[in-house]
Amino acid sequence: MVKSLLTQPEWRIIDHTSLGPSFDAMQSFAYDDTLCFSVGKGSSPSTTRAWVHHNTIVLGIQDTKLPFLKEGKEFLEKHGYRVIVRNSGGLAVVLDEGVLNISLILPDAQKHIDINRGYDAMLELINALLVGEEVSIDAREIVGSYCPGSYDLSIAGKKFAGISQRRLRGGIAVQIYLCLTNSGAERADLVRQFYEISLKNEETRFDFPKIVPETMASLSELLQKELSVQQMMLRLLQILKSKSNQIFTSQITANESNLFQENYQRMVERNHKAFI
Repeated sequence: MVKSLLTQPEWRIIDHTSLGPSFDAMQSFAYDDTLCFSVGKGSSPSTTRAWVHHNTIVLGIQDTKLPFLKEGKEFLEKHGYRVIVRNSGGLAVVLDEGVLNISLILPDAQKHIDINRGYDAMLELINALLVGEEVSIDAREIVGSYCPGSYDLSIAGKKFAGISQRRLRGGIAVQIYLCLTNSGAERADLVRQFYEISLKNEETRFDFPKIVPETMASLSELLQKELSVQQMMLRLLQILKSKSNQIFTSQITANESNLFQENYQRMVERNHKAFI
């Protein structure tokens, strides 16, 4: 039997869930790249980073090829959203104070962890977070959702989370956005309008998703109960403690801070080029 990736000798916890509206999503992707390097070379144990951003649309690289991207970006900004491009694939997602993001950053210097095993680790974590809720979570593509993928997480056909991976310098970052509260359909409708404005029915080499807002919901809507980031964070810590000999919280080290600044500058430059 293959050992669960959640079972680690120790887990380092970095909590970025309460940094507020000034916390820039470009920083988050720079943090995960920095931690991939630290974990990959063995200077840090396996790390879980949790993060929240306010009113941000994160575009994938493919989204930068939209024919009327500038108009789509202006539409989102008029609705109070900051727009950034991440350093990986996938498509547009919505982040706000009701969306909890979790990164599991794991060592894989020998490249023995296949893609599906990384996804399965995150699925195992979400099932553990929701234990006792008497719901069945499906991991399959939800057509009509934004940023569709083979590991969309859904309940009764409605997507509430999406998983991605980034592999860098001997480390793996398995990342999830978890829509906890507010309206999933309203988030999806915002992205639907963005694509309509950015495409204007023009033919493109890449097929962008045709979003059906009703295919998405938050966990609060699906479970019909109030949820909070703080509740989920407490449960997350309990799960990781049960899977390891030790957990500890920390911020980045001095060495990591230097690398973070380099990675953040790369993100700034990438975003500048994307929107010229």
